[in-house]
Amino acid sequence: MKMDEIRPTSGPAQHAAVAAAARTLRHEAPLLAGVLAALLALTWAFAGDSFALNILATAFLFGGVATAWNVIGGLGGQFSLGHSVFFALGAYMTANLVLHAGLSPWLALVPAAALAAGAAALVSWPVFRLRGPFFAIATLAMTEVMLSLSTYFDALTGGAQGLSIPFRRGFWNMIFVDRMSYALLMLGFLAVCLLAMIVVTRSRLGYRLRAVRDNEGAAQAAGIDVLRVKLAGMAISAALTGVGGALFLMQVRVVDPPALYSLFDVGVKVALLALIGGIGTTYGPMLGALLVIPLESWLRAELGGALPGMNLAALGLVLILTALFLRRGIVGALRGLRRPAILARRPRPAGEAAR
Repeated sequence: MKMDEIRPTSGPAQHAAVAAAARTLRHEAPLLAGVLAALLALTWAFAGDSFALNILATAFLFGGVATAWNVIGGLGGQFSLGHSVFFALGAYMTANLVLHAGLSPWLALVPAAALAAGAAALVSWPVFRLRGPFFAIATLAMTEVMLSLSTYFDALTGGAQGLSIPFRRGFWNMIFVDRMSYALLMLGFLAVCLLAMIVVTRSRLGYRLRAVRDNEGAAQAAGIDVLRVKLAGMAISAALTGVGGALFLMQVRVVDPPALYSLFDVGVKVALLALIGGIGTTYGPMLGALLVIPLESWLRAELGGALPGMNLAALGLVLILTALFLRRGIVGALRGLRRPAILARRPRPAGEAAR
């Protein structure tokens, strides 16, 4: 990475950076459109199969949340296990606005994202002073604290019983009868998260996040405000995660603290999806979700009833094997296979060919 890519600039240099980002987006647009078209075709292929559509909707939702996590976890190198906090805040904010203010869930998405982003900036300011495993442990502790607070403040969260959204069918209420509508809704959320990931990756913030991830000391010496960059990345990641929590609420219509703050179902799962698919890549978390979520559902159906807990053991074995043999994730492994083929097609210099 060139140092002039991460130094603060202004004037003509900044306009040139914006123009370069626009050119990059135009270059990425065909691939993004192709991926979304393929996912839309996959969704239509299961039209009429409510079970399959429900799995697809869940995969799209968690693919989007994992992509949101990837902004700070992959680009920024900050391995957070506390994104369930932002997921829950988005759900609780939406539930309160729908139940007590009569607001449409579509309009509630904005304050849900704002609350999650503000909370991320507030709680991350002291936590970002920790590094490595200490940062991950601190985010894990943050989840446990918020779980206790959500159980105690039952006026806002419903306590242990949780909150329930009444069934009022309609587009404005974001409540549908058919599973296809929810699958398309979650696919739209995934598209927004992918677009945000592309924009951040190619922006000056993305370069600074990667500089902080690769060498925090060198990035600070180059003039980067490390804490500010981390907070910006976390705020964007949390805002998208909060929207995901709001959509999850409207899909299931019943939420409680154990479901929202579950360590495996939310906090660790989104990080694992990114790791399996390819951390730091644009489409890796999405690919991880499309593989792991259906596999998890199949294992639960096949093994969960006969041998309780065996579905989690089998899924854990798959995750361990992936960590051992696909350390760069699926996308990283595919890139590794592609690189030797590209090098083999390159013409060698005449002197080298003669030897």
